Amino acid sequence: MDDSFFAYLQQLEIMVFFSGYPLVYALVIAAAGKKPATNSIGHKAVSVLPFAYALVGTLFLGFQLKKLYPDYSFEHINSSVQIPWLVLWGLLSILFWIPAIAKRKILSLIHSLVFFFFLVKDLFIQLSSSSANSDMIKNDKNIYTTSLLINLGAFVLIFGAYYLYTRFTKSTVS
Repeated sequence: MDDSFFAYLQQLEIMVFFSGYPLVYALVIAAAGKKPATNSIGHKAVSVLPFAYALVGTLFLGFQLKKLYPDYSFEHINSSVQIPWLVLWGLLSILFWIPAIAKRKILSLIHSLVFFFFLVKDLFIQLSSSSANSDMIKNDKNIYTTSLLINLGAFVLIFGAYYLYTRFTKSTVS
């Protein structure tokens, strides 16, 4: 098989993890309102967005480690990774666990737009070509739906954990 096929498959794998984040980000920002108060639930929801993105990056790291198992040698990693710059870019999302980086929420959106670009590019190519391949559009829709579910699930998990943590720490202090 051609390496371009495996590179395309790896691109799809990466898109599954990261391409849905811009929509989740937009939905949370829209639900929070224009300028949420500092103690409102909207402000708290917006503040955990980068951590949800970091959780998705951590899941991506786990997926990559699972694919490489049991051989973690440099040669095996080098032969398995078809698009190293894109995989590395995806792994950089783990840096959003660092609170100093997570304070700049817009950085997580900018970081995820790279992956969203591939989805838009595929759709543009398919809509502008004379021989439209419906399978590629179907794949992109399935990938985007899965990515939305992963990112929304990560957001709900992180927001729920944050809400429970603040709820229990307030009740034990009082």
